[in-house]
This record gives sequence, structure tokens and C-alpha cells, in this order.
Amino acid sequence: MSGRPTVGAVLLTQGTRPVDLERALESILRQQHVDVDVVVVGNGWSPQGLPAGVRALALDENLGIPAGRNRGVPLVEGEYLFFLDDDASVPSETFLADAIALLGPGSTIGLVQPRVVDPSGATNPRRWVPRIRKGEATESGDVFSVWEGAVVMPRRVFDRTGGWAEPFFYAHEGIELAWRVWDQGLRTWYAGDLVAHHPAITPTRHSYYYRLNARNRVFLARRNLPVVLIPFYVASWTGVQLLRSVRNPMGLRSWWAGWMAGWREPAGERRRIRWVTVWRMARAGRPPLI
Repeated sequence: MSGRPTVGAVLLTQGTRPVDLERALESILRQQHVDVDVVVVGNGWSPQGLPAGVRALALDENLGIPAGRNRGVPLVEGEYLFFLDDDASVPSETFLADAIALLGPGSTIGLVQPRVVDPSGATNPRRWVPRIRKGEATESGDVFSVWEGAVVMPRRVFDRTGGWAEPFFYAHEGIELAWRVWDQGLRTWYAGDLVAHHPAITPTRHSYYYRLNARNRVFLARRNLPVVLIPFYVASWTGVQLLRSVRNPMGLRSWWAGWMAGWREPAGERRRIRWVTVWRMARAGRPPLI
């Protein structure tokens, strides 16, 4: 036994970005001061030619991003979990050790999301800072959603969340995960001093973006909120979308179709957050109404 922290790393890929995948994997394998166990999950693809010691999990079909990540968890050992998408990487060799230092004994933090930077020098989207009041991207603090491409958390905390929200397929699973960390009496932390690399590409490149964006907002409320708060949360985000559509009406029809599907389709397991969690989130600056 080395005595170093142990990390189970789940690297998700569809096999369409081999150069990016190699970069992401290399950034995991060169981490210092930790012992890392790695699985590459092929979502509808069979990963080939991996370095020695790295396992592959081939899924027969694309199960969606949350389900793909979940499938990798049982295959890795480690007190901590690191989820990384194949188009992301971590430039620092001590990234995991530094993140784990924020999560160690006595810490009230249950999940860490790093600052996201496009390494080419392109302007970094403001959505990568998961706060209403964005402030400086280098400023750390409590958050209530996460950018899901690079996330570190204790395995015990992840297990208690119930895992990534598989019915979502894509989009907003990071909000639910953050809420369920808060529901454990812990905090979700945006670490402005830790960095992950990712290209500054727009999510609207996906044909299903608008539909799943709306559907999953409804799913999020149905799965997690006390019943009395569900209409307020959905109404607030409906209002936000309508205001946005004044400037950019593209995708509004698809968005409304997703909104309706959010009420009609099965949302999966309901695990209501506690009222004390609603109060803690409100005191910290983000009640789950907006």
C-alpha cells in the first residue's frame, strides 16, 4: 500500500475524437501523488489500443452521457471518483491531488468542479462558471450546478446521490448531482484555482439540444423538488427561455416539444431533497426556484 489517495477515473468517449481521447487519457495517467485506476467507457464503441493497466468497457449502444459514466463506476477502485469526458483534459500533474485536498477529512465539500479554459486562447464561455453572478472565473465558491466534463468527488458521496441521472441522456445532470450533494449536508465547490482544458464549442451543435434542455428542466424538478416548488421552478425557467427567445427564436419549437415531453415521459426515480436543503441552498445564495 502506498498510502496515497486512490482514485477511480471514468473516461467517457464515443470514439469520434481519437486525438482528444489520447490527450485526456494521458492527462489522467501522469497524475502525481495519487494512485489512479482507469476505465475508458466506449458509449456505443469498443475502445482499442489502450495503455497497459487501463481497462475498456464497450457499450453496444450510446446510452447517453449519464448512463455511460455510471456504467464505469463499478469497474474502478478508489476512495475518490474522477469523471472526465474525452474532449477535456487536466494540464496539471497534481490536479487530482489538489482537488482531493479540498475534499479531505473535516471538509464540508462533497464535489469539486475546476475552472474550464480553452487552451487555444479562445474566449471561455461564461456558462462554464456555474453561478448566476459570474464574477471572475478565477474566484472559487459554492455552486449549485456543475459543468460535468471534469468532476472529482468522494465515492461515498457519489453513491449516496444515486449516481448520474440516466433518464436525462444529455444536459442538466450536473444540476441534479450538485443538489444531491447539498442534500447530504455537504457543499458543491467551484475551484477557480484548478484548471481543466476544453474547447470553447457551443452546445447548440447537438440537434437535440433545445429539446433535452427543456425536458430535463422538468425532469429535474419532478425528480428532486418538494411538490409545492415544482411549478415555481419550471415556471421560472420557462420565463427565462421566453426572454431569451425574443433575441434568438431558433429552437423554440423544439424547446416547447421538450417541455411537454418533460411532463409526459417517465423521469425515473424520485428522491426529493429535504426542506433543510432548500433552506441551506437559499442561505448560500441559490434557492432551487431559479
